Amino acid sequence: QVQLVESGGGSVQAGGSLRLSCAGSGYIFNNYAMGWFRQPPGKEREFVAAITWTGGATYYADSVKGRFTISRDDAKNTLYLQMTDLKSEDTAVYYCARGRYSGSAKDYEYWGQGTQVTVSS
Repeated sequence: QVQLVESGGGSVQAGGSLRLSCAGSGYIFNNYAMGWFRQPPGKEREFVAAITWTGGATYYADSVKGRFTISRDDAKNTLYLQMTDLKSEDTAVYYCARGRYSGSAKDYEYWGQGTQVTVSS
Protein backbone atom coordinates (compact mmCIF):
# COMPACT_ATOMS: atom_id res chain seq x y z
CA GLN A 1 0.00 0.00 0.00
CA VAL A 2 1.06 3.59 -0.57
CA GLN A 3 2.77 5.15 2.43
CA LEU A 4 4.19 8.62 2.91
CA VAL A 5 6.16 9.32 6.08
CA GLU A 6 7.35 12.82 6.95
CA SER A 7 10.25 13.63 9.25
CA GLY A 8 12.46 16.54 10.17
CA GLY A 9 10.02 18.79 11.94
CA GLY A 10 10.83 20.51 15.20
CA SER A 11 11.18 23.80 16.99
CA VAL A 12 13.37 26.59 15.65
CA GLN A 13 13.85 30.29 16.25
CA ALA A 14 12.77 32.84 13.68
CA GLY A 15 15.37 33.20 10.96
CA GLY A 16 16.44 29.58 11.32
CA SER A 17 16.24 26.66 8.91
CA LEU A 18 14.82 23.17 8.79
CA ARG A 19 14.71 20.43 6.18
CA LEU A 20 11.68 18.19 6.00
CA SER A 21 11.80 14.77 4.38
CA CYS A 22 9.02 12.56 3.07
CA ALA A 23 9.76 8.91 2.37
CA GLY A 24 7.46 7.23 -0.11
CA SER A 25 6.85 3.51 -0.42
CA GLY A 26 4.41 1.07 -1.98
CA TYR A 27 4.46 2.67 -5.43
CA ILE A 28 6.83 3.80 -8.17
CA PHE A 29 7.98 7.07 -6.63
CA ASN A 30 9.17 8.79 -9.80
CA ASN A 31 5.85 8.26 -11.60
CA TYR A 32 4.09 10.95 -9.60
CA ALA A 33 4.19 14.62 -8.81
CA MET A 34 4.50 15.47 -5.15
CA GLY A 35 3.50 18.37 -2.98
CA TRP A 36 3.86 19.91 0.44
CA PHE A 37 0.95 21.43 2.32
CA ARG A 38 0.65 22.85 5.82
CA GLN A 39 -2.05 23.50 8.37
CA PRO A 40 -1.41 26.36 10.79
CA PRO A 41 -3.15 26.16 14.17
CA GLY A 42 -6.83 27.00 13.84
CA LYS A 43 -6.64 27.42 10.06
CA GLU A 44 -7.36 25.46 6.92
CA ARG A 45 -4.76 23.34 5.17
CA GLU A 46 -2.86 25.40 2.60
CA PHE A 47 -0.56 24.73 -0.32
CA VAL A 48 3.18 25.22 0.13
CA ALA A 49 5.03 23.75 -2.86
CA ALA A 50 4.81 21.17 -5.63
CA ILE A 51 7.24 19.37 -7.91
CA THR A 52 6.63 17.46 -11.13
CA TRP A 53 7.33 13.75 -11.46
CA THR A 54 10.55 14.54 -13.34
CA GLY A 55 11.62 17.21 -10.89
CA GLY A 56 11.89 19.56 -13.82
CA ALA A 57 9.40 22.12 -12.59
CA THR A 58 8.43 23.49 -9.21
CA TYR A 59 5.67 25.75 -7.96
CA TYR A 60 5.45 27.69 -4.68
CA ALA A 61 2.94 29.58 -2.65
CA ASP A 62 3.74 33.30 -2.64
CA SER A 63 4.21 33.20 1.13
CA VAL A 64 7.21 30.86 0.88
CA LYS A 65 8.69 31.78 -2.48
CA GLY A 66 12.40 32.56 -2.17
CA ARG A 67 12.63 30.94 1.28
CA PHE A 68 11.55 27.32 0.71
CA THR A 69 12.88 24.83 -1.84
CA ILE A 70 11.16 21.61 -2.82
CA SER A 71 13.26 18.81 -4.29
CA ARG A 72 13.20 15.07 -4.79
CA ASP A 73 15.71 12.22 -4.81
CA ASP A 74 14.07 9.43 -6.77
CA ALA A 75 16.93 7.02 -6.01
CA LYS A 76 15.97 7.34 -2.34
CA ASN A 77 12.20 7.64 -2.91
CA THR A 78 12.33 10.82 -0.88
CA LEU A 79 10.83 14.28 -1.18
CA TYR A 80 12.39 17.25 0.60
CA LEU A 81 11.40 20.72 1.69
CA GLN A 82 14.30 22.98 2.62
CA MET A 83 12.98 25.87 4.68
CA THR A 84 15.10 28.93 5.41
CA ASP A 85 14.48 32.32 7.03
CA LEU A 86 11.62 30.79 8.96
CA LYS A 87 8.96 33.09 10.38
CA SER A 88 6.44 32.60 13.17
CA GLU A 89 3.69 32.38 10.56
CA ASP A 90 5.35 29.24 9.17
CA THR A 91 4.31 27.40 12.33
CA ALA A 92 2.09 24.53 11.20
CA VAL A 93 1.78 20.81 10.69
CA TYR A 94 3.43 20.03 7.37
CA TYR A 95 2.13 17.25 5.12
CA CYS A 96 3.54 15.68 1.99
CA ALA A 97 1.19 14.32 -0.63
CA ARG A 98 1.21 12.38 -3.87
CA GLY A 99 -0.88 13.41 -6.81
CA ARG A 100 -1.03 15.75 -9.74
CA TYR A 101 1.20 18.79 -10.16
CA SER A 102 -1.17 21.29 -8.59
CA GLY A 103 -1.67 23.78 -5.82
CA SER A 104 -5.01 22.30 -4.87
CA ALA A 105 -5.33 19.68 -2.14
CA LYS A 106 -8.13 17.95 -4.05
CA ASP A 107 -5.61 16.88 -6.71
CA TYR A 108 -3.61 14.79 -4.23
CA GLU A 109 -4.89 11.35 -3.30
CA TYR A 110 -2.36 10.13 -0.72
CA TRP A 111 -1.13 12.02 2.31
CA GLY A 112 1.41 11.54 5.07
CA GLN A 113 0.63 11.84 8.75
CA GLY A 114 2.26 15.25 9.12
CA THR A 115 5.19 16.70 11.02
CA GLN A 116 5.03 19.70 13.36
CA VAL A 117 7.12 22.79 12.70
CA THR A 118 7.14 25.46 15.39
CA VAL A 119 8.90 28.78 14.85
CA SER A 120 9.39 31.02 17.86
CA SER A 121 10.07 34.73 17.55
